[in-house]
Amino acid sequence: MASESQNGGGRHQEVGHKSLLQSDALYQYILETSVYPREPEAMKELREITAKHPWNLMTTSADEGQFLGMLLKLINAKNTMEIGVYTGYSLLATALALPDDGKILAMDINRENYEIGLPVIQKAGVAHKIDFREGPALPVLDQMMEDEKNHGSFDFVFVDADKDNYINYHKRLLELVRVGGVIAYDNTLWSGSVVAPPDAPLRKYIRYYRDFVLELNNALAADPRIEICQLPVGDGVTLCRRIK
Repeated sequence: MASESQNGGGRHQEVGHKSLLQSDALYQYILETSVYPREPEAMKELREITAKHPWNLMTTSADEGQFLGMLLKLINAKNTMEIGVYTGYSLLATALALPDDGKILAMDINRENYEIGLPVIQKAGVAHKIDFREGPALPVLDQMMEDEKNHGSFDFVFVDADKDNYINYHKRLLELVRVGGVIAYDNTLWSGSVVAPPDAPLRKYIRYYRDFVLELNNALAADPRIEICQLPVGDGVTLCRRIK
């Protein structure tokens, strides 16, 4: 990939500027040194396809994809869930990290975006791990909650969807993930807006969802049923390990 001198004066190459690092050059160093050289070919292909999409800001960054893959292997995850798929970059990272008999229940309101990445996922040989459901996630979660066998059945859940429902997801996911399992909430630093003053000039959608993100962060910090770790990876990701 291009070095600092080749990419417009030091701006990193992750579409959508998903890093919270103050220096673009430092983020580019991480990408070039540790992320891109280890990125599976299928993930690189899907990342480049997604970069051409008009909503590319919604994608998971390459460094976060690498982080998720490592985390899944560290906790030996097998049965997982993803709420919010977009073109499937994080979904592919998950599918590649899981064992051959691993499963991902993947939900998104837009099948069309998922189908952009589906040929790459199929070519990578991991499509059999994915159960994609089009539509809102809450009705699916509520239906699952009715069956006792689903309680505590998931090892890992990744949430990157409608921020105004994160609290609603959390209430249900804590029942569905096992004790010792992990829920990862994406965008919990919300482009740094969580520390912006009330009158700061923010894009409309950033301002609208900021209060929901702040509410989630406060709720997670006070929830005695979980241990948490908030990391400045991507746009901020908070890991919640269920302990009760």
